[in-house]
Formats: sequence, C-alpha cells, structure tokens
Amino acid sequence: MPHPDLTHAPAGPTPAPHTEAPPTPETPDGPGTHEAPWAQAAHTAPEAHERPETHEAPRAHTAPEAHEARAARAAAEAHEASPGRRAPEHTRTPAPAPANPYRRLFTVPGARAFTLGNLIARLPAGMFSVSSVVMIAGAYGSYALAGAVSAAGLVVGALTAPWIARLVDRHGQARIAVPATVWAVLGQLTLLLCAHAQAPAWTLFAATMTTATAPNTGGMSRARWAHLLKDDPDARHTANAFEQAADELCFMLGPVLAALLCSALFPEAGTLAAAALFLTGVLLFAAQRATEPPVAPRTTAGPPLRTPGMPALLAVFLATGAVFGSMEVVTLAYVDSPAAGPILALQAAGSCAAGLVYGHTRRSAGLASCLAAMAVLMTLPLLAALTGSLLLLAGTLLAAGTATAPTMVTGMTLVQRLTPSAQLNEGMTLAVTALLGGIAIGSATGGWLADHAPTTTYGYLIPPTAAAVAFVLCAATRTGHRAPR
Repeated sequence: MPHPDLTHAPAGPTPAPHTEAPPTPETPDGPGTHEAPWAQAAHTAPEAHERPETHEAPRAHTAPEAHEARAARAAAEAHEASPGRRAPEHTRTPAPAPANPYRRLFTVPGARAFTLGNLIARLPAGMFSVSSVVMIAGAYGSYALAGAVSAAGLVVGALTAPWIARLVDRHGQARIAVPATVWAVLGQLTLLLCAHAQAPAWTLFAATMTTATAPNTGGMSRARWAHLLKDDPDARHTANAFEQAADELCFMLGPVLAALLCSALFPEAGTLAAAALFLTGVLLFAAQRATEPPVAPRTTAGPPLRTPGMPALLAVFLATGAVFGSMEVVTLAYVDSPAAGPILALQAAGSCAAGLVYGHTRRSAGLASCLAAMAVLMTLPLLAALTGSLLLLAGTLLAAGTATAPTMVTGMTLVQRLTPSAQLNEGMTLAVTALLGGIAIGSATGGWLADHAPTTTYGYLIPPTAAAVAFVLCAATRTGHRAPR
C-alpha cells in the first residue's frame, strides 16, 4: 500500500471544526485548497484511527514521523520474538505430554496424592495375617489356633466386603471408608489385647470378626482411575497395570516387614504398625475429595452378580485364585526352611515387573491368551521340583510370576467394562472375593496333597491344573468377547 501524500498537510495539529459542517466536494473552500479537512483526516496514518476517541482532532503525521513509527513497531516485534523473551500466554504452545505412560498417568491432577495414601493403606494387607499368626502362636503355643483365627477372619471378610463396597458406591468413598476402617482397626487392637492377656480362644474369633469391615482399598483406587480416565482406554490400561504391580509389591513387602517387627521388637509390634499404617493411609486417601468418583444415583438394576457375563468371569477368578493359593502352600511345604519366604517373594517380584512392562504397552491381550500362558508357565516349577534344585525352583517361580499380573490386569479391566459405573466398587470387590475363595480352595488342596502324596513334588501339579481349568472356563463361556465398552 503506498504511503499517503502528506506534503501539503500542516506540521502541527489541525483544529477540529465544531460549529461548521465540512464542505461538500462540490463546493471547494477556495482556489488555494487542494483537499477538504475531512479528506485530510481520511489520509492520515493508520495509527490515528486506532487511538481512543478524544476531543482533539486526529494528528496527521508527516512522512518522516510515519516512517519512525513503523521502525519502532518493527523493533518492538523483533524484541518480542527474541530467544530470551517469554512468549505471550495466548501464543505459547503447551508442553508436550511425557512419552512414558506412567509419567503421563501421574500428570493427572490429584493422582499422586491419592495414590500415596492408598499405597500406605494397602501395605498392611500383607501384614495383618502374618502378624496375627505370630502373635497368637507366641501367646498360646498353637499354630493350629492361629491359623483357624486367621481363616475365620478371611471368611467373614469375604462375606462382608461386597456389602461394604455397595455402601461405598451409594454414599461415597470418604463417607464409608473412614468409619469402616476405624471399626476394623479397633477390632485389630481388641484382638491384640485378647492375645496379650491370653483370653479364652472364643474371644479371638469374636475379635477377628469385627475386623471384617475393612474396605477394599485397591478397588477404591481402581475406581478413581476409572472415573478420571473414563475417556482414555490406553491410560486406564496403564493405571490397572500399575495397581496390579502395587498389589504385588505390597504383598511382597508386607509379610517381610511384619515378620521383622515381630521378631526384632515384640510379638504385637506387627499388628500395631499395620493398624497405624492402615488408618493413616485411609485418612490420607479419603482426604483427596477432588478425585473421588461422584456418588451415583440409586439404580434399579440388580447386583453386579446378575450382570450378563459376570458369573462366568467370577468362575474364572475362582479357578485363578486356586493357582495362587496352591503355589504358596506347596512351595512352603517343599522348601521347608527359612529360604521359602525369599523364594516365594521372587514370584511376586516377577509379577510386579511383568505388570509394569504390560502397562507400558498400549494394547492388552485377551484373557484366554493370558490364562493359556499362565498354564504353560506354571509347569516350570513342577519341572524344577523334579530336579531337587532350590536355585532352579527360584528361577522358575520368577518366570511363572510373570503370568500373574497380565492375567489380573486383563481380568480387572473386564470387570470394569461389565459393571455399571454406579456399582463399580461392588463389582471389583466381588472379583476379589472370588479370588480369595479360590486361594482358600487352592491352599486347602495343596496342603492336603503335600501331606498325603508320596512326595511334596506332586503338589506342584495343582497350579498348572487350576490355570488350565480357568482357561477352559474362559474359552467355553467366551468370557470377555462380548463385554460392552
């Protein structure tokens, strides 16, 4: 655009006419005037039109002044674009998301806070059982009584857990989890006092039943991820893998910590520490209200157990739990030495590592494929036991453990897809209950076979058999093939 010809304009400001109307083009002011005042205003520099409206007439720039204004604008733009200059907010590009899916997972607002609280609350899950066995056996001199009390608590907990989870779905995590945890912790302290005073055996059973109100902390954490990542299935896959790895880590470290406290300090130290960690973790977790799933309105739908596909999936979980329960008892009987604990910890370590790697991938395998791989890998400890080498057994348990986390991650993802969002905590707790039932069946079967078979090596037949049964159930019922997304 050519610069306007301003050579005939006066150098100073031109007064604005207030009383006289501007002359029309047909009536020029005089022979010596080339342009009317309104025409001069129309040819002024663009800056004059951008100024706020004032009582003064627009100032017309001379050619040198207009060139100076343009030079000043160019210098200002160059300064804004300089490397050391921070770009304005409206032109700044957002930082790219981290490439690592786990780092990207914890960029979700509030995720780190509720995860920390939940991990603290979840660690005692692997401590309470070992601590109570050591405490009761030391006070009464009977491992049979200690095992019976522990089993009674497990059975009652499996019965009450779905009911507690249903209350969580209906009224919110913080409103139900905190009082339920306080009641469970009081039950643990009552059990401790009864054992310390060597009260009658029936008081131990009564006290351990009051601990059955403990909420499913892992299920509540998974429900938060499902709520926060409901529109991102890849991130939900990573979150489920992280939660499974966290479960394995807690059940690997919990018994070791409990045994260390009970032996280094006093028999009740493990229970005291577990109760303190459990209460503290749940309070920290419940305090993160911003990430808590909203309370769903009451639904007329039946319990998740009646959801199409859920009974078959729970049957698969029941058979899968038998794999875990039998492997633990048979290994304890086969090794029959203090080395049994570290050897079993290798299985949990393999599962934890496999869970983290599985969560790093963007695709999940089918449940049937995971169960088939588990059935194959669970034959390795049987082959190692035939050689009599504990070192080889430890290596095969590490390898067999790598099938656990992918199977559980895929199974829990199916539970989330099958269960209505208003009943998510109850659905996942039903899955955990089925697993606990399978663990109890596997433990009893493995223990009986270890005692009555010609050698304890025969006990290692149960884990691959149970995994094969789970695979057949999954394939026959086509579990997971018709799950709604």
